[in-house]
Order: sequence, then structure tokens, then C-alpha cells
Amino acid sequence: MLFIPDSAKVNAKRYIELLLPRLIEECKSHAMSGFILQQDGVPARTAKLAQNWFAANSSEFIGKSEWPPNSPDVNHLDYHVWGVTLEHYKIFHPKPKNTDELKKVLQLI
Repeated sequence: MLFIPDSAKVNAKRYIELLLPRLIEECKSHAMSGFILQQDGVPARTAKLAQNWFAANSSEFIGKSEWPPNSPDVNHLDYHVWGVTLEHYKIFHPKPKNTDELKKVLQLI
């Protein structure tokens, strides 16, 4: 799990050079039969630099234009990933009291 400092700005350059490679490696190590990297509309991900990176690596990823329109009915992150995370969090005791404790809990999930 990768955490960035609260004060850090994530621009497209930092996203494709620092965060994206680690995210992809982590996904590859946990996914048994591959994975789909779903992007949202955050400026660092929609910037031309990031879109060019995805276009150059298109064989591994589904392009932005191939995703269905924004709809909570098709957002797996909202209903699957966060749901599983929340269920694990609910059974964790004692509950974290600050950001550092929360990060430790999230790394155990």
C-alpha cells in the first residue's frame, strides 16, 4: 500500500513516474488472473501526459473512451473494493484514532 504525504500534490508527472508503476506492480502481484485499472476524472489522470502514457501502453489497459458513462451502477470501486475494505474495518478493534493509526489498519486489510 502506498501513502503519499498529506501536503504532496499529485500532478501527472508524479502520477506516471511514481504512483502508477507501484500501483501496477501491486495489482499484478495480488490479481490472480489480471486486473482492470479504472481511472477517474482527477486532473493528474486526465492530463495529456498521463493520457499519452496510457496510449503508449494501451495493450495492457482499457482506454478511457471504452468505459461506460459515469454511473454508480457500474462503479466497482464503490461497491466492491470499498465495501470489502469497510467490512474489514468494521471488525477491527480498537478503532484508529488518527491518520497514522488508520494507515496501519489499512495495511493489515
